Amino acid sequence: MIILACDHAGFMLKEQVKSFFNSENITTIDVGAYSTEPSDYPDFAKAGCERVLEHKQNVGIIICGTGIGMSIACNRNPNIRAALCHKPEIAALARKHNDANVLVLAGRYLSKNQAIKIIKMFLTTDFEKGRHALRLKKL
Repeated sequence: MIILACDHAGFMLKEQVKSFFNSENITTIDVGAYSTEPSDYPDFAKAGCERVLEHKQNVGIIICGTGIGMSIACNRNPNIRAALCHKPEIAALARKHNDANVLVLAGRYLSKNQAIKIIKMFLTTDFEKGRHALRLKKL
Protein backbone atom coordinates (compact mmCIF):
# COMPACT_ATOMS: atom_id res chain seq x y z
CA MET A 1 0.00 0.00 0.00
CA ILE A 2 1.15 3.54 -0.69
CA ILE A 3 0.86 5.87 2.27
CA LEU A 4 0.65 9.60 1.54
CA ALA A 5 1.42 12.30 4.10
CA CYS A 6 2.26 15.97 3.97
CA ASP A 7 2.17 19.20 5.88
CA HIS A 8 0.54 22.38 4.59
CA ALA A 9 3.53 23.19 2.35
CA GLY A 10 3.32 19.79 0.67
CA PHE A 11 -0.45 19.70 0.35
CA MET A 12 -0.75 20.86 -3.27
CA LEU A 13 1.83 18.36 -4.55
CA LYS A 14 0.32 15.57 -2.45
CA GLU A 15 -3.07 16.22 -4.02
CA GLN A 16 -1.53 16.10 -7.51
CA VAL A 17 0.26 12.84 -6.67
CA LYS A 18 -2.95 11.38 -5.25
CA SER A 19 -4.79 12.37 -8.44
CA PHE A 20 -2.13 10.57 -10.50
CA PHE A 21 -2.53 7.40 -8.44
CA ASN A 22 -6.32 7.60 -8.73
CA SER A 23 -6.04 7.90 -12.53
CA GLU A 24 -3.90 4.74 -12.52
CA ASN A 25 -6.40 2.92 -10.24
CA ILE A 26 -3.75 2.64 -7.53
CA THR A 27 -5.11 2.78 -4.00
CA THR A 28 -3.44 5.07 -1.49
CA ILE A 29 -3.99 5.91 2.16
CA ASP A 30 -3.87 9.64 2.85
CA VAL A 31 -3.05 10.52 6.47
CA GLY A 32 -3.09 14.29 5.90
CA ALA A 33 -2.67 17.17 5.97
CA TYR A 34 -5.93 17.96 4.26
CA SER A 35 -5.47 21.66 3.51
CA THR A 36 -2.95 24.47 3.18
CA GLU A 37 -3.77 25.69 6.70
CA PRO A 38 -0.54 25.80 8.75
CA SER A 39 0.25 22.43 10.33
CA ASP A 40 3.13 20.71 12.11
CA TYR A 41 5.13 18.37 9.87
CA PRO A 42 6.27 16.06 12.72
CA ASP A 43 2.67 15.01 13.35
CA PHE A 44 2.12 13.95 9.75
CA ALA A 45 5.55 12.33 9.45
CA LYS A 46 4.74 10.21 12.50
CA ALA A 47 1.28 9.26 11.21
CA GLY A 48 2.70 8.32 7.80
CA CYS A 49 5.54 6.26 9.22
CA GLU A 50 3.23 4.39 11.57
CA ARG A 51 1.09 3.35 8.59
CA VAL A 52 4.17 2.38 6.54
CA LEU A 53 5.29 0.04 9.31
CA GLU A 54 1.93 -1.77 9.49
CA HIS A 55 2.97 -4.03 6.60
CA LYS A 56 6.35 -4.82 5.05
CA GLN A 57 5.07 -4.06 1.52
CA ASN A 58 3.91 -0.55 2.45
CA VAL A 59 5.85 2.46 1.24
CA GLY A 60 5.43 6.10 2.12
CA ILE A 61 5.45 9.22 0.01
CA ILE A 62 5.80 12.13 2.38
CA ILE A 63 5.95 15.75 1.30
CA CYS A 64 6.78 19.06 2.92
CA GLY A 65 8.10 22.35 1.55
CA THR A 66 11.76 21.39 1.25
CA GLY A 67 11.58 17.74 2.29
CA ILE A 68 14.18 18.36 4.97
CA GLY A 69 11.87 18.56 7.98
CA MET A 70 9.97 15.43 6.97
CA SER A 71 13.22 13.56 6.35
CA ILE A 72 14.50 14.40 9.80
CA ALA A 73 11.19 13.52 11.44
CA CYS A 74 10.76 10.22 9.57
CA ASN A 75 14.30 9.04 10.19
CA ARG A 76 13.85 9.39 13.96
CA ASN A 77 12.08 6.02 13.72
CA PRO A 78 14.76 3.27 13.56
CA ASN A 79 12.61 1.16 11.21
CA ILE A 80 12.14 3.91 8.65
CA ARG A 81 14.63 4.63 5.91
CA ALA A 82 13.40 7.91 4.46
CA ALA A 83 15.17 9.35 1.44
CA LEU A 84 14.77 12.92 0.21
CA CYS A 85 14.96 12.59 -3.57
CA HIS A 86 15.04 15.36 -6.14
CA LYS A 87 15.75 13.26 -9.24
CA PRO A 88 14.68 9.81 -10.46
CA GLU A 89 18.28 8.58 -10.35
CA ILE A 90 18.52 9.42 -6.66
CA ALA A 91 15.24 7.59 -6.00
CA ALA A 92 16.61 4.49 -7.76
CA LEU A 93 19.74 4.54 -5.61
CA ALA A 94 17.70 5.10 -2.45
CA ARG A 95 15.87 1.85 -3.21
CA LYS A 96 18.83 -0.15 -4.63
CA HIS A 97 21.38 0.72 -1.98
CA ASN A 98 19.38 1.82 1.08
CA ASP A 99 16.13 -0.15 0.77
CA ALA A 100 14.30 3.12 1.46
CA ASN A 101 10.71 2.58 2.53
CA VAL A 102 9.75 6.26 2.52
CA LEU A 103 10.23 8.69 -0.35
CA VAL A 104 10.37 12.32 0.76
CA LEU A 105 9.63 15.07 -1.76
CA ALA A 106 10.06 18.85 -1.70
CA GLY A 107 6.61 20.24 -2.45
CA ARG A 108 7.81 23.77 -3.11
CA TYR A 109 10.55 22.74 -5.54
CA LEU A 110 9.12 19.95 -7.69
CA SER A 111 6.51 20.07 -10.42
CA LYS A 112 3.88 17.35 -10.65
CA ASN A 113 5.69 15.82 -13.64
CA GLN A 114 9.05 15.78 -11.86
CA ALA A 115 7.46 14.22 -8.77
CA ILE A 116 5.71 11.51 -10.81
CA LYS A 117 8.97 10.54 -12.52
CA ILE A 118 10.71 10.28 -9.15
CA ILE A 119 7.82 8.27 -7.68
CA LYS A 120 7.71 5.85 -10.62
CA MET A 121 11.43 5.18 -10.26
CA PHE A 122 11.13 4.70 -6.51
CA LEU A 123 8.22 2.27 -6.83
CA THR A 124 9.76 0.18 -9.61
CA THR A 125 13.29 -0.23 -8.27
CA ASP A 126 14.22 -3.19 -6.08
CA PHE A 127 16.74 -3.42 -3.26
CA GLU A 128 19.99 -5.05 -4.45
CA LYS A 129 20.75 -6.71 -1.08
CA GLY A 130 24.28 -8.19 -0.91
CA ARG A 131 26.82 -5.72 0.42
CA HIS A 132 24.05 -3.15 0.86
CA ALA A 133 22.15 -5.42 3.24
CA LEU A 134 25.29 -5.80 5.33
CA ARG A 135 25.58 -2.03 5.55
CA LEU A 136 21.94 -1.62 6.56
CA LYS A 137 22.50 -4.02 9.46
CA LYS A 138 25.04 -1.54 10.81
CA LEU A 139 22.33 1.08 11.13
